[in-house]
Amino acid sequence: MSHKIKLFGTDGIRGRVNRSPMTPETVLRVGMAVAYILKNRRLGDHGRNAVLIGKDTRLSGYLIESALTSGICSMGMDVTLVGPIPTPGVAFLARTLRLDAGIVISASHNPFGDNGIKIFSSDGFKLSDELEREIERLTADEGFPSKRPADDKIGKAFRLDDAAGRYIEYIKSTIPKGIDLEGLKVVVDTANGAAYKVTPWLLRELGAEVISINDKPNGVNINDNCGSLHLKCVADAVKEHNAHLGVAHDGDADRTLFVDEKGREVDGDMILGVWASDLKKEDKLKGNGVVATVMTNLGLEKYLTGKGIRLVRTKVGDRYVVEEMKKGGYNLGGEQSGHMIFFDYNTTGDGPITALQVLYLMRKKNRLISELTSKIDLYPQVLLNVTVSERKDLKEIPEITKVIDRSVKKLGSKGRVLVRPSGTEPKIRVMVEAEDSKTANETAEDIAGVIRKKLGTKD
Repeated sequence: MSHKIKLFGTDGIRGRVNRSPMTPETVLRVGMAVAYILKNRRLGDHGRNAVLIGKDTRLSGYLIESALTSGICSMGMDVTLVGPIPTPGVAFLARTLRLDAGIVISASHNPFGDNGIKIFSSDGFKLSDELEREIERLTADEGFPSKRPADDKIGKAFRLDDAAGRYIEYIKSTIPKGIDLEGLKVVVDTANGAAYKVTPWLLRELGAEVISINDKPNGVNINDNCGSLHLKCVADAVKEHNAHLGVAHDGDADRTLFVDEKGREVDGDMILGVWASDLKKEDKLKGNGVVATVMTNLGLEKYLTGKGIRLVRTKVGDRYVVEEMKKGGYNLGGEQSGHMIFFDYNTTGDGPITALQVLYLMRKKNRLISELTSKIDLYPQVLLNVTVSERKDLKEIPEITKVIDRSVKKLGSKGRVLVRPSGTEPKIRVMVEAEDSKTANETAEDIAGVIRKKLGTKD
């Protein structure tokens, strides 16, 4: 194994199963490294000497779970296994059970053949860059296995059977007692993923009529033309059942998108807008601001400015949103893609909590989501993903920088251009906003065309 390896991207470790880095051999060593760091740096310092492991519904979850468990136990730490549960549920349980860390086995919205590892410390936040680099160093160190303890000091693995129930009860506690969802009809698309039980149970227990779709995971159908990346499923079901709202998660349920009663998309920007507006009215919006990313629509920024609320932008990725929220003392942040982070309730994007809070807002205001978001006028936004054969610094390719500069100048103050490499896939993402769809589409296609020509795959 190389002494210099790169495991972590913008959202943990992720890759094709049985291909580096998502091989059982590497995962076992990652588990060893995590346990070694926890024991020697006393990061958790709760005295539990235990790590919680949850996962989504991918077939490969069994393989990764077994390898991680073996690695952690071999270094003398115990493991608590909770099975399929949303990513935010792991962050919540690691914190409230006072364990030393929580690990999620998931590749989020990626196809079932991928998998990944996300690590939360005992306070429910993702690990720092420094600790991720230390895990990489130990994983690559050929001499590291010699640090394993004697045979009577190895760890044990336990299974926690009521993990989902504990999480559901906590989510219910985030709305006032006495409030129910009686009379609301909701379609829930769980993408055959980690929330396939949690969100439908949660909403039914609060009295909603729930039509649950894509809730029969078989190990390979996670995110398969369903969930938050494919809103047609939930939109069609909302119209068929005359529902008041459609809820769509991704595979690990740390994000949620919605469709209104007519099947029209309600994205994360719109939810941030109505949520921020309500919090400000109740004097609960800390820092009088919202943290979002460079992808956040100009229309939301104008809406918030009109309400006297600041929009603080970060790089794309919920970890950067969280970092800025902690730094600036904000309690609300999120991404257009549906990562909604409300520090009053959890430390990471939480799909089930977002779903409940939106329904609670509808009940409190006695208005449909289409009415609540009607004052937020989003600019037409086009996002194109260009698959590339190799990653290069775009600034070093004159043809690409020229087309971007030309597009920025053409749009002026009436639009935006953002071109960036994906942090999780071999793709270049091209985003263009403009006052009309035609201009946005033409501009995005111009830029994407040059990128395809210079960096695109040959097949």
